[in-house]
Amino acid sequence: MTVTHEVVNQAPPLTGFSAADDPALLAALRREDAGWGEREVQVLGALAGSEEVQELARMAEEQPPKLRTHDRYGHRVDEVEFHPAWHQLMSVAVEQGLHAAPWAEGRPGGHLVRAAKFYVWSQAEPGHGCPISMTYAAVPALRASPELAGEYEPLLAARTYDFGLRPPLGKAGLIAGMSMTEKQGGSDVRANTTRAVPTGDGTYRITGHKWFTSAPMSDVFLTLAQTEEGLTCFLLPRVLPDGSRNRFHLMRLKDKLGNRSNASSEVEYDEAVAWPVGEPGRGVRTIVEMVNMTRLDCVLGSAAGMRAGLRQALHHTAHRRAFGRELADQPLMRAVLADLAIESEAATTLGMRLAAAVDRSQAGDATEGALRRLALAAGKYWVCKRGATHAAEALECLGGNGYVEESGMPRLYREAPLLSIWEGSGNVAALDVLRALAKEPAALDAYFAEVAEAAGADARLDAAVADLKAMLPELADPERAQLMARTLAERLTLILQGALLVRYSDPAVADAFCATRLAGAWGNAFGTLPAGVDLGAILARTRIKSPADAR
Repeated sequence: MTVTHEVVNQAPPLTGFSAADDPALLAALRREDAGWGEREVQVLGALAGSEEVQELARMAEEQPPKLRTHDRYGHRVDEVEFHPAWHQLMSVAVEQGLHAAPWAEGRPGGHLVRAAKFYVWSQAEPGHGCPISMTYAAVPALRASPELAGEYEPLLAARTYDFGLRPPLGKAGLIAGMSMTEKQGGSDVRANTTRAVPTGDGTYRITGHKWFTSAPMSDVFLTLAQTEEGLTCFLLPRVLPDGSRNRFHLMRLKDKLGNRSNASSEVEYDEAVAWPVGEPGRGVRTIVEMVNMTRLDCVLGSAAGMRAGLRQALHHTAHRRAFGRELADQPLMRAVLADLAIESEAATTLGMRLAAAVDRSQAGDATEGALRRLALAAGKYWVCKRGATHAAEALECLGGNGYVEESGMPRLYREAPLLSIWEGSGNVAALDVLRALAKEPAALDAYFAEVAEAAGADARLDAAVADLKAMLPELADPERAQLMARTLAERLTLILQGALLVRYSDPAVADAFCATRLAGAWGNAFGTLPAGVDLGAILARTRIKSPADAR
């Protein structure tokens, strides 16, 4: 075959980097008394950037799970087969304590270290983060029934990934799932029609259909069903104590836009055995503890996706030449990259602050608990909304190279909308901001106290805070409040991000954020930064350290 050309002007493979090489991430660990975990985060970050793990991620995505409803003889088995790469990724996540380990270990800063690990490891492959996140989030909800928590919590927190359908209490470690959504209700779980009937022995028999149940091979699930007292939370195992399969039937796996390595299913309960969790009729209140914790991971996952996309864009443009010089040296591309970097750091800094609030609230700080309640709802709305926009722009930095599957960017792009949808899409999260303000008045005081820590440092931030306070009286009208809910969630998040960046980030990053996101000196797309922004200082914080960049 005639050689027509030599391949030049293409970026080398991006491997051998550390996903923990992130100034905003490491600074958060150090200032929140979680520096003890930095070494663990660094080790996991280097593993996430290795060629081996990137190959595992590719295989888990390209060879998605398969449903086996029956065996060869016609018996129901209701099993999902995963590629071995999935199990390898899950094993690392569990061994590193990304699941429920912080609840059992009780170390100061434990939830923040866990969040940092979740953030760096999600950059490798986000799909398996779903069951890991649900296992983390199940513990506070399960504690509504101390007897059940006493039995299951040690296994949920164990650092052993023990895959397979066996009686849960006989396994070395457990994975938990959540199953709430039904066809007719969607996010309105109070419209659920699944029924639970008591048997007299402390268990219930549940019958109904769940429209979305992710990670159906988990060992136990928290689910909702109607009882005589109202909607109630239950713990439902896949395998019963006697070793028989619970009547938990997998009808089909969802053919999803992204998140393909993770199985999501439709489930039928046919008088499935379950144990009540919390007070009968208070199921939503019980399971909301799990929802709030998974929302934290939505924020962290979106921040992780932004960081991964930014890294790819920086790497490609540093090695791709056009019009006589590298793309990364050209003013307009530098503006785009810097803008992507600002968005990424704002998301990371907020995510780490929210994780620190979990640690503090668990230690008994009621103010931190109130802050987390409000800021998490607003942050879930805004950061996850920004994820998809950020992924699209990062992909575009690679041009046609970014549009092909081999680049990994389409996987990142497909994943981004999920985190805005999971645990309540945009309107649900925005309305939850209003609910937090109505039910926990202390949350707004805690929020303004946090923002006030940056008062006087930037006039644009101060002006934004004043404008926010001026709009609050309009919320007195319920109809008006609903119309304002998205705007309110956005402003709450942007101001908090601005305050955190002013306090903790490089002055160039904070200045650019306040100028664009708060003062409006910004267009409608990334890269529309105003004159005077210190692009060099912003981009200096994002440099990638990998073997490819040493060539």
